[in-house]
Amino acid sequence: MTNAPTLKINEIYESIQGESTWAGWRCVFVRTTACDLRCTYCDTEYAFYEGKKRTLDDVIAEVLAFDCPLVEITGGEPLLQRNVLPLMAALCDAGKTVLIETSGAHDISKIDPRVHRIMDLKTPGSGECARNLWSNIAHLEKRDEVKFVIGSREDYEWSRDRVREHGLAERCGCVLFSPIFSRIEPRQIVEWMVADKVPARFQLQMHKFIWDPKLKGV
Repeated sequence: MTNAPTLKINEIYESIQGESTWAGWRCVFVRTTACDLRCTYCDTEYAFYEGKKRTLDDVIAEVLAFDCPLVEITGGEPLLQRNVLPLMAALCDAGKTVLIETSGAHDISKIDPRVHRIMDLKTPGSGECARNLWSNIAHLEKRDEVKFVIGSREDYEWSRDRVREHGLAERCGCVLFSPIFSRIEPRQIVEWMVADKVPARFQLQMHKFIWDPKLKGV
């Protein structure tokens, strides 16, 4: 008799999607435990270690009980746990639209092709730029999105140049430029983007304007 597959889960909750082209939609979030990066601006450090081991069936049942068409798998870094792959496949089988938020430091090629991958390429200011797995770019599809989190002019120029160098606007469905909350004036990034005609979409973390930025489960 084999043990049931498990995942270490930090939290599961329903809210609205605060980022990406899916912003504003009701969404169930499955936050996994653990991350192997330590970005300077991380806003979910509580997910590094906190969590409970749960069976895959239990996680799927809880998600489906919300009766919500949109589900995001996030972290932490979801791809650190191999059983996140069958979790996403099962949710797709159940008719859900599934998103994954991943750092881009891990191979995205094994993710179910029905999943919308939101890949965060780490900027210099993150302190984890060297961890970007550039081979992931070849796997991007039109359903995917690439996000750059920007805290300085250096971050912006680096992001702008990577968009052009890799033809990201043509490779994926959307390129997202997101300011680090409270570190840089959002208008500054917008002015740079307009001046440089960057083929990217500016975004704010909507949930941080609706609720306290430090509040969990929203």
